Amino acid sequence: MRLSFLNSVGLNYLSLDREAGTLAGGEAQRIRLASQIGTGLTGVLYILDEPTIGLHQRDNDQLIATLKSLRDKGNSVIVVEHDRDVMLNADYIYDFGPGAGSEGGQVVANGTPEEILTDNKSLTGKYLKRKKDVLREGKNTPLTLEKMKKLPAIKIIGANHHNLKNIDVDFPLGKMTSITGISGSGKSTLLHDTLYYNLSKEIGKVIREKIGEVKEIKVPENVKRVSLIDQSPIGKTPRSNPATYTKVFDYIRKLFENTKEAKIRGYKLGRFSFNVKGGRCEACQGDGQLKIEMQFLPDVYVTCDVCHGNRYNEETLQVTYKEKNIAEVLKMTVNEAYEFFSTNNSIRSKLKTLIEVGLGYIQLGQPAPTLSGGEAQRVKLSKELSTRTRDHVVYLLDEPTTGLHFADVQKLLNILHQLVEQDNTVILIEHNLDIIKNSDWVIDLGPEGGEFGGEVLCVGAPQEIAKNDRSFTGKYLKEELRLSKLD
Repeated sequence: MRLSFLNSVGLNYLSLDREAGTLAGGEAQRIRLASQIGTGLTGVLYILDEPTIGLHQRDNDQLIATLKSLRDKGNSVIVVEHDRDVMLNADYIYDFGPGAGSEGGQVVANGTPEEILTDNKSLTGKYLKRKKDVLREGKNTPLTLEKMKKLPAIKIIGANHHNLKNIDVDFPLGKMTSITGISGSGKSTLLHDTLYYNLSKEIGKVIREKIGEVKEIKVPENVKRVSLIDQSPIGKTPRSNPATYTKVFDYIRKLFENTKEAKIRGYKLGRFSFNVKGGRCEACQGDGQLKIEMQFLPDVYVTCDVCHGNRYNEETLQVTYKEKNIAEVLKMTVNEAYEFFSTNNSIRSKLKTLIEVGLGYIQLGQPAPTLSGGEAQRVKLSKELSTRTRDHVVYLLDEPTTGLHFADVQKLLNILHQLVEQDNTVILIEHNLDIIKNSDWVIDLGPEGGEFGGEVLCVGAPQEIAKNDRSFTGKYLKEELRLSKLD
């Protein structure tokens, strides 16, 4: 009986001895949900934050049925969600906006799904009604198998790590490829353990982790670099932030060094760094916060009572550029900074890429621990965009649409295709149909999860996958292509 509860929330592929530390956030949340299903309680308020993370559309349907059964037992269920099917199956929707960060925080629309669909103030409603759709720019001519065979490709032969069944897979260069399939079908094993580690080793990187076993990997000569852009934090301390990670802070510090006041005082570039002694607040060592260790509880950060979160000492803050000191600049949002540095092209070009990935609302100095996984991943993407290189780079991403609204998925899609247009290769794991339908090539694994997965069910353009009767992805993709008029 209890195992059936795990099945009902899409976790049938997990082994019973799986260590808790290896579970994704969405998996851990759904295990807690499964434990509640069998209690038979009524009058309980359940709050879930994006429970569909990492779920295939088939498992989505099971999850929605589970949430409805909790409701029908006399409970209340509140879900934070971007998934189309969850929203359309809700009894009531609150749509927040109109923007993100400081530009949001308002209820722009509320009502039943039908009412949201007809509310012109709701951007979400326009996407649900398909007045707006996530589509790549320009005409997308489907890639045929014959055309694909003529393209240079990374070829993996005989991959059999974990549940992979001795499979052969080709990844065409200069294209965007989506790896799809039921949860637990072997997508992460193929992308991370097999492709990333073997490709890294092939181009000369030192890999200390266990490399997924393959009989052979063939890599075209023009592949010089591989970049895994995951959702891990861009830093573990408050001193790490978007400005330092993207290197835009180097240009900002240079501006302050060149001010008249800084030259009079003899301040050099290091004076405006919060990582070294001199200009930083020594009470918090430039963090702007003090860490209080709570022993058996997570550490807590409190604002430094000396610099009041400004990171720098009084003398450093007396130097201003356009009437703003360096702490005030770090508190600007990316959008505000883009206008503030209107005459500095080097800074604006870095900030523009952050805006293009949909992060115009975050602060330049926002501490890394406060960024979500999706935000951290997009900061990494923006850094890659702003890096000028003639090398052919293979970019690997694992579910980059996690936590993204339709409008943000559109921005992400534009960025991914921009990378491809710059003669790079993008390979990603994805369940989001908006990304899959706009891919050049799809590799669908299955047929199920765990030991019943690990096979290549079908490969081809999205339109070809949609025709395959064995593919669960194809079943849902067929309807999505029809509604988007891409079939």
